[in-house]
Amino acid sequence: MASAPIPPRAPKPKATQPSHYHESFLEKKGPYDRNYRKFWAGLQGLTIYFYNSNRDIQPLEKLDLRTFVKLTDDVPRGSMWDPGIYFSLVLRDQDIRFKAESLESREMWKGFILTVVELCVPSNLTLLPGHLYMMAETLAKEEARRALEVPSCFLKVNRVDAQLLLERYPECGNLLLRPSGAGTDGGVSVTTRQVFNGKPVVRHYKVKREGSQYVIDVEDPFSCASLDAVVNYFVSHTKRALVPFLLDDDYEKVLGPAASADGPKPLPPVSNQDKPPLPPLPPPLSQEENYVIPIGDAPTVDYENQDVIPPSRPIVLKTKRVAKVPAKPPKPPIAPRPEPKGNGSVLTRKPPDGKSQDFLTTRMGNVTAELEEKLLRRRALEQ
Repeated sequence: MASAPIPPRAPKPKATQPSHYHESFLEKKGPYDRNYRKFWAGLQGLTIYFYNSNRDIQPLEKLDLRTFVKLTDDVPRGSMWDPGIYFSLVLRDQDIRFKAESLESREMWKGFILTVVELCVPSNLTLLPGHLYMMAETLAKEEARRALEVPSCFLKVNRVDAQLLLERYPECGNLLLRPSGAGTDGGVSVTTRQVFNGKPVVRHYKVKREGSQYVIDVEDPFSCASLDAVVNYFVSHTKRALVPFLLDDDYEKVLGPAASADGPKPLPPVSNQDKPPLPPLPPPLSQEENYVIPIGDAPTVDYENQDVIPPSRPIVLKTKRVAKVPAKPPKPPIAPRPEPKGNGSVLTRKPPDGKSQDFLTTRMGNVTAELEEKLLRRRALEQ
């Protein structure tokens, strides 16, 4: 009996690159590279992926734009190429140089990067109306993506730990999102730390959840569609003086031992029996004192915004201990000492007319003469 023919296997679907907002050939030179290296580059979300060719699936390298600082035009020294094709991407920890294929390609790369980073279509670049339309579509996609994503600077810490992280790791950023109070109402709080006139200033802002919107409780309440838009509000309104906090290590681990001997000490554990009572919250300030301070302005009073600390983790206040000195008992009145009887002692007799020094010298001379006379008599009797 003839066996049934085996049907041919269906070919496996070929893997394809992820959908990019923008892609083209781009040459890259890192801070430690001597020459430019050509890649097929694609922008997706807040990441630029670099492939060996436009047919590769796995990227060779990638750049995280969450630490974006600025874009600048760059002209290498002694370059024989068109200076309009160079630009630099400045991140918080590195500076990457690029060489595009043309001036149009350079302006498009700058426009797409600024669109996803600043969440707005740039208007100061040399772009055609079609380019601006493509960036507007990219902006809508990026806003929809971020609406479903929790920002990387959101950490499940209380107010004390948030301040500790911002103080201990200033190089990682100075803006942090955290749950608000008990965290049951869907609201969050924003903790910032800036240095004004050499003094660190920490502020806390409440962000309320109203339906699908997040309302920032500032002087003029501002509504945002996502938590990422909340972060972008603080960054843009301070001209990038506030930077989202991004910590590479696990923040639950770094809250333990201090990073250095000179840094702040970790929070000491407190047993349930020795928990200190929570201090009373300061009275709320007026709304005029709760606003985002642009860079260069003088600081105002720290606005706490009635952000209640969860009772599960008590505050350990760092207060300066002052040793209590017991009050000295009142000294009893000093009674005059009775004058000893007898005239044999020189120090017990008061000198006449207040001339103590002459009196003592005279009396000491008399006593010495009497002793010498008695000694001579005694030797004479012994002989």
